[in-house]
Amino acid sequence: MDVKTPRREKAEVHETKELYRGRQFSFVTEDVTLPNGSRSEFAVIRHPGSTGIVPVADDGMIVMTMQYRYAVGEYMLEIPAGTLEKGESPLECARRELQEEVGFAAREFIEIADIRIIPSYSDERIHVYLAKGLTPSRLDPDEDEIIQVVRYPLERLMNFVAEGVITDGLTILSLYQARMVLHGV
Repeated sequence: MDVKTPRREKAEVHETKELYRGRQFSFVTEDVTLPNGSRSEFAVIRHPGSTGIVPVADDGMIVMTMQYRYAVGEYMLEIPAGTLEKGESPLECARRELQEEVGFAAREFIEIADIRIIPSYSDERIHVYLAKGLTPSRLDPDEDEIIQVVRYPLERLMNFVAEGVITDGLTILSLYQARMVLHGV
């Protein structure tokens, strides 16, 4: 795909101040000069990257998580996903998260999307995989994860998106991409 933009220069960073460093990301402010010459300060979440997995069972069912999300105080219907650990490749992360969150290993991983979900204030890059040839493994959620594993047909999940049952952006984008790959739709 050829995307034409008037400029491809990058911003010049004058100063970075780390305001917070958490277990998975940091929060910084940066004083920059933009490619148009304008000087500004930006607040940015610096994230190591993550993966999302759309696990497809042999019967065509999609394996999902119903996970408690503290930030919104709700249980969310989501695809398995997680943050890259230091030195870990996106594929290694996808294999680990699939096992930890839904208790499966997969024979095949197909990368179906590369998503920048909130580029206005985060540099997180999410690699999304379709996982096929699932075999049961050990379910091993992190200590702070409250997860129930559920299975649905893809079309029912697409209805959940249309009805507003699924509201997680990564899950919505990943399900649409999986549908295109699986059904050519």
